[in-house]
Amino acid sequence: MVIIGAGCAGASGGMYASRMNMKTLMIGEMPGGLITTTHLVENWPGIKAISGPDLAMSLIDHATSFGVQMKGEKVQKIEPIAVSEEAQKAGKVPGYIVRTDSAQYVAKTVLIATGTKHKKIDCPGEKEFENKGVSYCALCDGAFYKGKIVSIVGGGDSAAKEALFLAEFAAKVYVIARTTLHPEPVNLDRVKANPKIEIIEGSQIVEIMGSNKVEKVRLQSGKEIPMDGVFVAIGHIPLSTLAEDLGVKLNAHQEIEINRKSETNILGIYAAGDVCDTGFKQAITGAAEAITASYWAFEYIQGHEIITE
Repeated sequence: MVIIGAGCAGASGGMYASRMNMKTLMIGEMPGGLITTTHLVENWPGIKAISGPDLAMSLIDHATSFGVQMKGEKVQKIEPIAVSEEAQKAGKVPGYIVRTDSAQYVAKTVLIATGTKHKKIDCPGEKEFENKGVSYCALCDGAFYKGKIVSIVGGGDSAAKEALFLAEFAAKVYVIARTTLHPEPVNLDRVKANPKIEIIEGSQIVEIMGSNKVEKVRLQSGKEIPMDGVFVAIGHIPLSTLAEDLGVKLNAHQEIEINRKSETNILGIYAAGDVCDTGFKQAITGAAEAITASYWAFEYIQGHEIITE
């Protein structure tokens, strides 16, 4: 089994596959995935609080302890192995070639757990000031803004949690939500109770300004606010191009469509995690989908004669 992606979903699927004695390779450019940019995880069952990086590394350690191999490569393409007409008639099915930027691997089954990437505001100044005051990771860059004025753009739970983290360093944190701030109730209460945080609802940044770094932002109303840093948490874009190129069915949001077995429309190809069409996306749901995929992939391999050359 080849798993593409090394986040919570990929590592969980790898752990389970290896426990069932499947030879498992996990390929991912970013070990741990996006949860490594999360300051605190408080909704992982059995652990009251853990940092995102610690959770990710514990999952990877668990997977590799059972024999999962890891490669830090970028997958370029997934291709089905050709099956002759005669073999098809005999009920044989294709395995897959997974091509990376430096090698290729043959798999009987593939789990796509490629996750997502951050959405961007797409306003003037965002690109120009990236890494010069514009950031997509409060955990990575928050400590650089001690005593500064910053903003977090977004209205969901991620925005609220990042605002709370930034408030540990910054003198002032603006939460700028296009509609309303709607995180989990416990985090909404924490944000409202924090004297360093000011919520601006029904607005958005239309321009980020400065000379060599971020100095101020302009809101939709025309109001300008002095600002040292802009952190963006407005959602994610599914990394589903590999799946789409293979012919995997996507929904209107470019998410991979899966069933309750984590199967896609293509035999032997499974998917799990944030790249999928699951309405409720959390580390724990992605892990569950990947474990489900590994179980049914094992059953699939037992029940089919798979061509691998």
